[in-house]
Amino acid sequence: MKKNLITAVLMTLATTVLLGIIYPLVVTGLAQVLFPRKANGQLLEANGRIIGSRIIGQAFTGPNYFHSRPSVAGYGYQADNSNGSQLGPTNHQLIERVKADTATLHAENPRVPVPIDLVTTSASGLDPEISPAAAAFQLPRVAKARGISEDELKGVVARHTQSRQLGFLGEPRVNVLELNLDLDRIFPVVKR
Repeated sequence: MKKNLITAVLMTLATTVLLGIIYPLVVTGLAQVLFPRKANGQLLEANGRIIGSRIIGQAFTGPNYFHSRPSVAGYGYQADNSNGSQLGPTNHQLIERVKADTATLHAENPRVPVPIDLVTTSASGLDPEISPAAAAFQLPRVAKARGISEDELKGVVARHTQSRQLGFLGEPRVNVLELNLDLDRIFPVVKR
C-alpha cells in the first residue's frame, strides 16, 4: 500500500511538471517563434495604437460603418465572456429579438431580404466576420453616410472578401474590423 501511494504521488508530480509546466512552455515558445502574430492575438493597429484583434468581433454602431453580427458575450463582444445566447429556436425572447432586429434592418433597406447573420449571434458571440450577403445588405447605408457611390464601396468590400479556406472549408466571409479600418483610411468621414 505504501509503495502504491508513493508511486501515485510521484506520478502526479511528474505529470504535473511535464504537462502543466514544460509542455505549455514548449508550445508557447514554438508558437512565438513560428507564428508570432497569431500567437499574440492578431492585433491590429491604427495611428500607433492597438484598436482590436482581427479574430474578435467588435460593435460598430454608426451609419458609416459596416455592422458586425449581434453578440451576447457579456455586454457585447467581451472576449473574457465568450458564449452564445443559450436560447433555443422556439424561445420567445429570441424570436422577439430577431423580429425587432429584422424590422430595424428592413427600415434601413426595405425591399431586400435580411441575411441571417445580421440577426443571429454566433456560438462564441465574438464572430469577427459577416457573410458577403450581410456586407451587400449594408452597402446603401454605408455609401450614403460616407458620401461615396455603392460601386466604389463594392470594390472595397470585394478586396476584403475572403474565399473558402483551401477552396472547400468554411464559407466566404468579410472581416468587419479590417473592412471598417480600410474605409476610414480610403474614405474618411468628414465631420460637419
